[in-house]
Order: sequence, then structure tokens, then C-alpha cells
Amino acid sequence: MTLLPASPSQPAFARRVLDNVAQVLVGKGDVTRLALAGVLAGGHLLLEDVPGTGKTMLARALARSLGLDFARVQFTPDLLPSDVTGVSVYRPASGVFEFVPGPVFTGVLLADEINRATPRTQSALLEAMGEGQVTESGVTRPLPAPFVVIATQNPVEHEGTYRLPEAQLDRFLLRLSVGYPALEDEVEMLGRLRAEHPIQALQAVAAPADLLAAQAGVRQVHVSADLQRYLASLCARTRRHPQVTLGAGPRASLALQSMSQALAWLDGRRFVTPDDVQTAAPGVLGHRLSLSLEARLQGTPPDSVVREVLRAEAVPVEAPAPERTAQTGVAQADPSPAPSRP
Repeated sequence: MTLLPASPSQPAFARRVLDNVAQVLVGKGDVTRLALAGVLAGGHLLLEDVPGTGKTMLARALARSLGLDFARVQFTPDLLPSDVTGVSVYRPASGVFEFVPGPVFTGVLLADEINRATPRTQSALLEAMGEGQVTESGVTRPLPAPFVVIATQNPVEHEGTYRLPEAQLDRFLLRLSVGYPALEDEVEMLGRLRAEHPIQALQAVAAPADLLAAQAGVRQVHVSADLQRYLASLCARTRRHPQVTLGAGPRASLALQSMSQALAWLDGRRFVTPDDVQTAAPGVLGHRLSLSLEARLQGTPPDSVVREVLRAEAVPVEAPAPERTAQTGVAQADPSPAPSRP
């Protein structure tokens, strides 16, 4: 296997985007980095947090920083699937039906409070998120690339909401919580927003073509056989956990690998380490676990189950990255170290 050398522009790309978003979202560099990694992995994001923590601002700032078109849909109980995907309208002058694209035909779609829409409307996003296309009146239309859904939901207010089914949750590569800012960060935020919101002046620091190229680079990041077995074992262990009735499936394994590759790429590395997998695991696996009734009654959060699984699974000994020989420039094979024991 021949590996490309890491490009010095990889960390620079990340730094430009992260610094740009930081102008709007103060003190949330770690969350922004994870969100950017999710986009680079080609996935969709679910932002779950209480109102007023900056979920919408994060989505808008990411879209603007990456130079992507942005559309926002406020999900409500009376929202129809055609309000999202589009509808065919009859034109009497021409005597034909004309398709009017919905807001899903964009670069970043913000599905605000997605759990307030009915399951029928929520399911309108499944094809778009899974296959990057929309089928209406028997005609399939591709969505623009890149395409990202960033959905938000409020976990503390359940009146008038519809719980996202497991099939829908599994389409989100990553679930994140923005969280409240630290005191000093909140004071700085007050100063920045005193006159006008910085989102109004935020400029793009990348183009859609840059993002597509970065996503292609992420897919080239090397994952050793030991690490593939490690992340697959993590997902398999969730299925055997006594507090879990439905564990992480094969799509979760793929998502965990893609997210780990993106984190390595953001650090300018061309290989994945166990730390990348462990950093990605809570956001990738937590929302894919269905806990038993007893665990829910005890208030056990899914993230604690993920942390327990991470502690229980043996971590492979880190092998050095494949190196190029000076004579051939061809990467040498990875050694195959035995996994360490807990």
C-alpha cells in the first residue's frame, strides 16, 4: 500500500476554519473541531443541548466559513415532507408540472428543533442524508455536493415533540453538545456582541471545492488492521453490554472509522491512532445505543456506557506510521503488534 505524505496545508485549513468560527462562538474550540471533523468525514451532525447555547450559530458559522450555501428550516408539527424536499407544481401556461426545489437543495441544511416535526416529515430527510438525493413523483434528483444536515433538538423539553427513531438517529454520524460557556468566555461574548453580532461580518475562508478535496484527503488516511479490529470490537462490545438493548451496528463502525480518519487529518497525520478512536467514540456511538428500561430509570447516560466500553476493550499498541524509503518513496508495511491488556 502506497501512502501519500501529509500535506502541510491540512492543519492550515483547519486553523483557518476554527479561528473563523471562534469569532462567533467563544471558548468552544473543542466542539467546533469535532463538528468540523464530522463534516470532513462526510457525515451529518446532531446538536443536542438546551436553548441559547449556540447550536444555530455553530451551524451558520461553519457554513459561512466553508463557503457553503445555507438554508434553515424550523421544524414544527404542521411541517410537510414537501416543505423540505420540494414539490411539483402545475403550470397552466405550459400545461406541465414543474419541480420547485425545497430547502434541502443546499450545502448546509439546518433542521432546527427536528424533534418537533412528525415522524413522516422527519423521514423525508432519510434519503437525502443517506444517499444525497431526493425522489419526488418518481423522479430522483441529486443534491449538491458537499451536502450536510445539521439538526438541533432540545433534550429537556419533551411536550409537543416526537422522539427521533433509531433509524433516523443512525443517519447522524455525530451527536454533540455545545454546553454553557465558562465565565470569562461569556464575559468576552458580551463584549463582542454589544454592538452587532459578528456573524454578520463573517467571511468565507474556504470554498466548497476545498472541502471536497479535504474530504477526499480524509478518506486516504491510513487505518491499520489492528485499529480496524479495535474499533469493530468496541462496537461489538456495546451489543453485549448488559444495560444496552440495541447496540452500535455496522454503520456505526464505518462512522467511527471515518471520524477517526478526520481527526487524524486535522492534526496533519496520515495515520489513525487509538487516541483518535477514543476521542471520536462518545459522539459517534452514544446516540446509537438504546438503553434498557432499568438503565433509563437509573438515569444512566449512554455516554457513560461508551466510556465503560472504552475502558474494558484492550487498546492496540501504537505502531509507528508507515515510512517512505529514501530510495523508492514507497511506504513500508506496518508491523503487527500484539494488543495490550487492560
